[in-house]
Amino acid sequence: MAVRLLISVLIISLFSFTYASDPSPLQDFCVAVKDDEAKVFVNGKICKDPNMVNADDFFFPGLNMPGNTSNAQGSKVTPVNVNQLPGLNTLGISLVRIDYAPYGLNPPHTHPRATEVLVVVEGTLFVGFVTSNPADPKDKNKLFTKTLYPGDVFVFPEGLIHFQFNVGKTEAFVFAGLSSQNPGVITIANAVFGSDPPITLDVLTKAFQVDANVIKYLQAQFN
Repeated sequence: MAVRLLISVLIISLFSFTYASDPSPLQDFCVAVKDDEAKVFVNGKICKDPNMVNADDFFFPGLNMPGNTSNAQGSKVTPVNVNQLPGLNTLGISLVRIDYAPYGLNPPHTHPRATEVLVVVEGTLFVGFVTSNPADPKDKNKLFTKTLYPGDVFVFPEGLIHFQFNVGKTEAFVFAGLSSQNPGVITIANAVFGSDPPITLDVLTKAFQVDANVIKYLQAQFN
């Protein structure tokens, strides 16, 4: 198991470095200062005094432990981005572990600032992503899907809506690298039907071409 985890992390690290989209660092490192300790706000994180940096700033334990999938979706994402690992600041890379209960789903979502490359460690996943709107409005967004098994790798291009679904009867888990220290995530259903304040019924009924009662029902699932 330990060897498989190590190989997974190494593969992800190599892919993520290749696709890194954050600006290149101008020094050896820039360990992030916690937001509640920062005196100014910048695009990213300000740097900790290099004389105060220690090895723990580059360390995060526990990705060998499964996440709790006891929720409606049956999945758990454990992120390791700049908010959990300050040493990632300016390095253009981050990591997640995703656990899935049998038939668990990581629902359609997008990372506005990162490409994601995923490797399956255990289980069988049905994954896919949808292209952006085509130039010709008569054409449809194209869906790309694949069934993945342990050792398989799949890439989700930056900003595109994607998902993973555990089609097996056993638990599954993956590691994924992302080409940003802070890739962000927008879960589509939550954003559309669970925003605060809510998007008005006039907007959503017209956008989805359904009755207002349908929208109200969907909004109720996220509030």
